[in-house]
Amino acid sequence: METGTPNVLFERRGPVAWVTFNRPEARNAMTFAMYDALRRICAHVTETPEIRVLVLTGAGEKAFVAGTDISQFTSFTNAQDALDYEARIGGVITALETLERPTIAAIRGYAVGGGAALAMVCDIRVATPDSRFGFPIARTLGNALATGAYARLVDLIGPARTKEMIFRARLMGAEEAHAVGLFSEIIEPDLLHQHVQEMAEQIAGNAPLTIQITKEAVHRISMHRRPPHSSDLIVKAYTSEDFHEGVSAFLEKRKPNWKGK
Repeated sequence: METGTPNVLFERRGPVAWVTFNRPEARNAMTFAMYDALRRICAHVTETPEIRVLVLTGAGEKAFVAGTDISQFTSFTNAQDALDYEARIGGVITALETLERPTIAAIRGYAVGGGAALAMVCDIRVATPDSRFGFPIARTLGNALATGAYARLVDLIGPARTKEMIFRARLMGAEEAHAVGLFSEIIEPDLLHQHVQEMAEQIAGNAPLTIQITKEAVHRISMHRRPPHSSDLIVKAYTSEDFHEGVSAFLEKRKPNWKGK
């Protein structure tokens, strides 16, 4: 299948399709083109009944996805830029979250920021011992998550852990993530893809309607508890002086000077 970018690879392995984020030199940081390619892949999987499970993984040894490519934020100048960005990424996240196939994130290394958001909407997360998960935005960019991302994180690890992790801008290690139920299993790196393929094939051999209905039922329960989008919070974060300082500091590889405005 043509994804439109060499940075997102698509491969069929029997009833299982694999998506590989392929920018290892940038720890697989997502460009807008990569997000768009993932959305197209979700549409293709929906239209291809022979694909029974979708797996997401990252190329190389360092990261699943280490966030969104920060250089893309330098063009943000107003509130609409922030809202357009959240709508664009939100559409990709929703396409993955509502895909009528089971999804598995095979995580090695960093699943951070946008990478953590992608991993969160997968149905199952399998990681290696060196994996790290989190949203260190209070240390890096000074921005905020979309309300849906906060809701998913609260569903997965609870409100107290969500606030503590983001307030401290810390990454959750594999053992902790497994202990709280975020990671289903921890597998050695050289066995990760084989193990996930075997897991996916097992799922693919089970009753598809049972799986589809279960996934949709759990999604409806989650959506029932989910608050409406809060555009004012997104605008407040992305139009702040702190956000522009965070982007500049990140690209200049220096510590940001936060002012709280």
